[in-house]
Amino acid sequence: MKKETTIPRQWIVNASSEPPELARFLVRQLHLSVRGARRLLDERRVFVNNRPVWMARHTLRPGDTVTVLLPNSLPPNRPPPTLSVLWESAGLGVVNKPAGLLSVGQESVENRLREERRAPALKVVHRLDRDTTGCLLFAERPELFDAMVAHFRDGRIGKTYHAIVRGKIEGHGTLDLPIEGQRAITRYRVADAHREASHLILRIETGRTHQIRRHLAMIGHPLLGDRQYGTLETVATSHFIPPRPLLHASLLQFPIGSAPSGTSAHVEAPLPADFREALRILNLR
Repeated sequence: MKKETTIPRQWIVNASSEPPELARFLVRQLHLSVRGARRLLDERRVFVNNRPVWMARHTLRPGDTVTVLLPNSLPPNRPPPTLSVLWESAGLGVVNKPAGLLSVGQESVENRLREERRAPALKVVHRLDRDTTGCLLFAERPELFDAMVAHFRDGRIGKTYHAIVRGKIEGHGTLDLPIEGQRAITRYRVADAHREASHLILRIETGRTHQIRRHLAMIGHPLLGDRQYGTLETVATSHFIPPRPLLHASLLQFPIGSAPSGTSAHVEAPLPADFREALRILNLR
């Protein structure tokens, strides 16, 4: 794993510190433009009292500790990550989504697939976060897209994930915790664990936004590398800086064919290199 090099900077706000708004504070302390300060906030590199904050107008108070994980350098003109199709049949396919690409929108997996496959009607059926890797289902024709969306809605599609989280979790369990007023269910079992971190295998029965990340943060075990729902300790330990939230969509199971007796697909995406290296560094299986 190629680790990101960061330079941590930290300040304690005193009574005379001005300005009180976080973005303006960063502008003054780091001699940045407002745009540069907002970029640090958008990239979840700013922590106040060890908690991630991304609101530019967040009000600082005397005694607050502000920490910024500054990127030391980023390689220029990085090539776009490659796309690998894991499975396809009759207009349906599953691509192994790399980290760093959105599922839909500009500069997305969906647009890349449309161009590479010369399929202007192609659409991805569900979404993974920008830095989540693994199985992403797509359909090349509208009727196939509609059918698969219905399968998701009816709970006929199985989704399994691997995650590395902060702290020790034991055994298995079910997280039935509402997200924004809607029921959300995540089931998990532990593949390996010790005091510092745990390797989990999870299945989700609902598809709320950031469901796994939010559920794990709710129980005090945020994903390693998660700058949005984690803490400073989650994203920069003494010996390891995760390159991203360590979450991988490892398995997708879904029906193909319209009849009840139709066959089903079972598609797996191997753990990516950075995830395997994180397991090695953390001495997890």
